[in-house]
Amino acid sequence: MRQFWENLRHRTWFKILSNRFVLSLIVFGVWMSFLDVNSWLIHRELNQEIDDLQTSIRYYEEEIKKDEAQLEQLNSGPENLEKFAREQYYLSAPGEEIYLIEIPKKED
Repeated sequence: MRQFWENLRHRTWFKILSNRFVLSLIVFGVWMSFLDVNSWLIHRELNQEIDDLQTSIRYYEEEIKKDEAQLEQLNSGPENLEKFAREQYYLSAPGEEIYLIEIPKKED
């Protein structure tokens, strides 16, 4: 056993790793990567959440553009507004009756 430790002590990599500054650096690296409040793992999760939120922002910006285009179309004339109200909210003119016909969907 003593021979093993003697051989180990004379190896270059063991001398480097047994240096107290290198050991301190390794402990610090492990601490900052995994154990600290601001660890690399937490930053990775936060970056993933940021990516998800940016995707959500892009989606809602596209929806806003669609809504603005639809609003502009509705403000272009009373005919378009009336058509939208009839199609989306089933509104009718006085004395008019509306019949809803639902066509069953075919299941494949």
